[in-house]
Amino acid sequence: QVQLVESGGGLVQAGGSLRLSCVAPGNLFRVNDAAWYRQAPGKQRELVALFTSGGISNYVDSVKGRFIISRDNAKNTLYLQMNSLKPEDTGLYYCNLDERYGSIRDNYWGQGTQVTVSS
Repeated sequence: QVQLVESGGGLVQAGGSLRLSCVAPGNLFRVNDAAWYRQAPGKQRELVALFTSGGISNYVDSVKGRFIISRDNAKNTLYLQMNSLKPEDTGLYYCNLDERYGSIRDNYWGQGTQVTVSS
């Protein structure tokens, strides 16, 4: 098991921006569909952004137009650019494989990075 390593979270005011980074082992995100997830206190973890191995992205409705997912193959890194942040974006953010990989994801969950947006 090799954990993914998320970074870039912090405390920001509403309307601000953050860029999250996720360092993956080897070719994990080059050959598989990758995703960012978040979990708010008292709520279930949800997928917020998807980036396929072919370079296609998709987003949950609540972040469309504000978040951008991208990948740097040379650095084995997945990014999430978060703009126009809202208090409801607050949560612990994780990267991993897409939901369709199921329990395989348990091999990779990292510690997450906390994003807190104040009003």
